[in-house]
Amino acid sequence: MTWRIFTGNDRADPASEPWQRLPEPPPWRRRDVAITHFVLTEELLDAVNAALHLRRPLLLTGAPGSGKSTLVSLIAAELSLGDPLNWYITSRSTLADGLFQYDALGRLHATQARAEALQVEDYVTLGPLGTALASRDKPRAVLIDEIDKSDFDLPSDLLNVLEEGEFDIPPLVRAARLDEGHTGRPVLQEIRGADRQKYAVDGGVIRRTHWPVIIMTSNGERAFPAPFLRRCVRFEMATPTVTFLESVVDGYLDQVKGKDRQKITEFAQRLVAGERLAVDQLLNYLYLVTGDYGIDATIRERLENTLLEELSGR
Repeated sequence: MTWRIFTGNDRADPASEPWQRLPEPPPWRRRDVAITHFVLTEELLDAVNAALHLRRPLLLTGAPGSGKSTLVSLIAAELSLGDPLNWYITSRSTLADGLFQYDALGRLHATQARAEALQVEDYVTLGPLGTALASRDKPRAVLIDEIDKSDFDLPSDLLNVLEEGEFDIPPLVRAARLDEGHTGRPVLQEIRGADRQKYAVDGGVIRRTHWPVIIMTSNGERAFPAPFLRRCVRFEMATPTVTFLESVVDGYLDQVKGKDRQKITEFAQRLVAGERLAVDQLLNYLYLVTGDYGIDATIRERLENTLLEELSGR
């Protein structure tokens, strides 16, 4: 396979479909393969089972790229929980983002345009956590990724909703009260979830039928309040050892030998020394230099400088 898919000076004929030169993604970039080769330690396995028995969120702390977010897919696959519902946290995330979104502006425009069959529930969409709480046929798995990026109040607010197991959707509550006043019968509404499925809502209130499986990840960039930590099962991913890294590499690549294998030891030593590195950096490098790309020593050196650089944030 040619190393330089892109040369910077070629103007291929579009009719030849030059995009077909693009290779398949590396195996760890595919979720179905990644969960098959995920390396579980006995300690992490016990932490997961403790969280499942106690119906508590599992808070995973570790360096970026250590596989924290892959774990939820592995749990969901083994327990047949459906595709995980992913909530990626930013500094602007609020509890409402995880529960539901209401497109008030869209409804206003539709009202002004006199759209037919205008229903409030058409403008409400459940968030990842709201979808999990609304699920009635089975529990759902939720990834709350990088919760340490959130504002101070979100972690505690989040666990309060999980403990109570219900929340109101105000525009639906108002609409249900009006309809019930007209008909004298309880109102059952249907809204779209984060997984694009439809969920029934009784009078604008979501009430938990099943306890969701919650995995929260943190890069260890902030401290959490004690009440929040008390209501989680906590697990800190250990600094990867040479043996662990070899297991990960061998799970995806089968031609890592000689000086390339020595890179695994060097990478582990850098981690022990306190450098911020992600395991997939090592995988990326070894995947390319051991592949059938015709990479020479000069390109290898450039790739090492590019792909194995410390995550300093510069």
